[in-house]
Amino acid sequence: MGDVLAGFHAVWEFDTDSVLIRFERGIRRPKLFQALGERRIPYEALSSVEVSEGRRGTVVLHAVPRPGADPLMEAANGQLKEEADPYRLVLPAERETLAEFYADELRTALGPDAKEAAERHLVTAPEPPLHFKAYDGKASFDGRSVAFRWFWTGASSAKWKCGDQTFTVGELAGVEWRSPEVFNGYLRLLERGAVEPGKGEADQDPAAVVFGLGYGPVHESLPFAAAVLQAVRAAEPEQETAEREPVCRRAGDARRDPADIADRIRHLGELHDAGLLTDDEFSAKKAELLAEL
Repeated sequence: MGDVLAGFHAVWEFDTDSVLIRFERGIRRPKLFQALGERRIPYEALSSVEVSEGRRGTVVLHAVPRPGADPLMEAANGQLKEEADPYRLVLPAERETLAEFYADELRTALGPDAKEAAERHLVTAPEPPLHFKAYDGKASFDGRSVAFRWFWTGASSAKWKCGDQTFTVGELAGVEWRSPEVFNGYLRLLERGAVEPGKGEADQDPAAVVFGLGYGPVHESLPFAAAVLQAVRAAEPEQETAEREPVCRRAGDARRDPADIADRIRHLGELHDAGLLTDDEFSAKKAELLAEL
């Protein structure tokens, strides 16, 4: 098509086989859009295109991705608020005719399998390294493995007993993301070969981190979940593991990582500065951490 269509929160640039969505920065823009920056969506990744009346004198051009085509939307699993849907372009109502024109153009460009679920991801997830702070620990992903480093102030005794966790992509079968905007939100890794993956309370599961007020926001945790999910789908394990070792045996020497110890001490300092730890509590825990080096 070679055209550009600018809306309130994004600009869509149409190419011969895809649309490049560039998200605009601004105070009122959803933080998820700012985190994504831009995304190229192949037309073959779309299932349908709709135009509908929006709020307060606007019209919405909405492209709907095929199930399984976009790791971000697969991880979100319908939990995104309408205004945070990256496939919606909001336009002034007077541009409805233009929106209908581009909707027709997109429908013409849809692939022959538009109504079918995609067999593989067709849209690229945000690239690692990625990390975010959950309520009970710090999650990081370097493209090959996911690491959970527990915060002693938030992690349950079950997690603390098991120790910090590291999961290679080949060990995983999927990711479960429950939005931090609802009660009891979390990110859980589904382990390959587990008897009942995803069962039990997330705050007791060493394969999960839980969210809380200000911890694991959508714009940080969802791109993280999408990147892990894409890596898991792309991985081809050389052989299936017949029997997995207990999760609690993953602690290894992770706690003696100097960078991790420094991060824990910084976290303690934040709590101390906020008045949540006494001087004695801060000094005692800092000494314990330094002893692990």
